[in-house]
Amino acid sequence: MNKPAYTRGAALARILSERIVILDGAMGTLIQREKLSEADYRGARFADHPKDLKGNNELLQLTRPELILRIHEDYLRAGADIIETNTFGATRVAQDDYGLADVAREMNVAAARLARQACDEFSTPNKPRFAAGALGPTPRTASISPDVNDPAARNVTFDELRDAYREQAEGLLEGGCDLFLIETIFDTLNAKAAIFALDELMEESGERLPVIVSGTVTDASGRILSGQTVGAFWHSVRHARPLAVGLNCALGAALMRPYIEELAKIAGDTYISCYPNAGLPNPMSETGFDETPEITSGLMEDFARAGFLNIAGGCCGTTPEHIAQIAERVGRYAPRCRHAKGLLTELQGA
Repeated sequence: MNKPAYTRGAALARILSERIVILDGAMGTLIQREKLSEADYRGARFADHPKDLKGNNELLQLTRPELILRIHEDYLRAGADIIETNTFGATRVAQDDYGLADVAREMNVAAARLARQACDEFSTPNKPRFAAGALGPTPRTASISPDVNDPAARNVTFDELRDAYREQAEGLLEGGCDLFLIETIFDTLNAKAAIFALDELMEESGERLPVIVSGTVTDASGRILSGQTVGAFWHSVRHARPLAVGLNCALGAALMRPYIEELAKIAGDTYISCYPNAGLPNPMSETGFDETPEITSGLMEDFARAGFLNIAGGCCGTTPEHIAQIAERVGRYAPRCRHAKGLLTELQGA
């Protein structure tokens, strides 16, 4: 079989060796600001759907595409190099909770097209923009029992997850994404299903896109929810040869620091991404989280100064204002250097 061609997103590897690349911030936080009603989510097409749809943010690319496009544009205007598609929960597995499993692929195609449109609008020869097809963790896990009285119980199989991720990835690829981002990983087996699905798709399509893998340390134990340390997590996904590996969500930057430092030390043959929450949840704040843009960007600047970062952005609670200040402050520092060859060399065309 012919070797897959490295096409879309290939320029990103070169840029990562030159400067710290900026990822966008929270999508859900900005959607929540809109205070949308049930009718807003439904639109005309789903007006008679039998289940409640409020909170199904992934449906908005079909019913309120102008809102999703505006959010992408706000982050690009703030300085983001990479924007994520609004597809965190756009798998058949997740959408089944809303009775919309059969619409999952369409959601992904539409989301990728919106992100592609925004990137094309803002890209210049000196500052290309990239659309990352986001694959979230799903509400069902392959490693963890949903029943405390039955540790062996599972509500999803590896094959079901693989098939759901494959369908999602096909939609994202069709819609025009430049890379894939497997994110907010709290169950490594779910992530492996996503990796397997991407490998199958890219082998069959003949087009290999860069992949970023981002785990989630859930508390001060330093482990993801399925029990792995940061080091064990990296060695479990290293075979995917990701363009970058990193951490996001659950923690703010202050609490995330020891874990991103560890990852930056051990994952020498890839780049490092970090997009923490805006601190701890705070229902009294406008965004629902503690940290102002000044605080979050200051913490991220410390990461850049310490040499931990190649990709910097924000997760829950972060806004375009957070991203603009992160971009300004981390941009003063050189990117972390990796020290091994492999997929990255191929992507860079060396």
